[in-house]
Amino acid sequence: MKTTLPRQGRIVALVGAESTGKTTLAHDLFRALLARGHDAVVVSETLRAFCDTQGRTPRADEQAALAAEHSRRIREAAQRHTLVLADTTALMTAVYSDLLFDDRSLYAEAMAEHARCELTLLTSLDLAWVADGLQRDGPQVREPVDRLVRQALMEAGQPFGIVAGQGNQRLRHALAMVDHMLDAPARVRRSTEGAGAGPAAATPRWRAVCTHCDDDASCEQHWLTRGLRNGG
Repeated sequence: MKTTLPRQGRIVALVGAESTGKTTLAHDLFRALLARGHDAVVVSETLRAFCDTQGRTPRADEQAALAAEHSRRIREAAQRHTLVLADTTALMTAVYSDLLFDDRSLYAEAMAEHARCELTLLTSLDLAWVADGLQRDGPQVREPVDRLVRQALMEAGQPFGIVAGQGNQRLRHALAMVDHMLDAPARVRRSTEGAGAGPAAATPRWRAVCTHCDDDASCEQHWLTRGLRNGG
């Protein structure tokens, strides 16, 4: 009897410092993709639900369970939907544990879970900081958080694209990278048809797509992907 394995949806992770538009972008992407007929879902940030129900931020000893629960929700969503938009991953819990409690123990598990994500979108710091109750510590933590997120992704060899711009520009920027990810199977087919179905045909590694320029020397996204290719 043939066993049918549960389907695995494609996961898009949205990570970044506080007040950089992750939640807004996740829901904007959801609406845009839904309008195109995609079976998409947003996995909301578990930290936000914790703060809302508990009326406080989590203690150091609660961080690991919070990260594990968020990862579980992402995995569960990926079994039910073909496209999952994860409003942060356990990586963000690991980063805040590092920054606030000097605890780096959550990175290994967080990055193992993050490896399930087919696309990582890192929101830029170009939006003004806005207070949001218990969710946000202040504008002074944005640069350290951004630095730790980038460091963790690069150390893990996890490619990521920077999402920048205001309003609809930010959404268009993110959609361009999601479209690039979704087109990957078709690119493989085109590559195979062009080169023949030989062993040389392989799945291309994902790279960031810049919607603003073609300048490989100055564009941050080109620089990031070049650094990953060269081991930088």
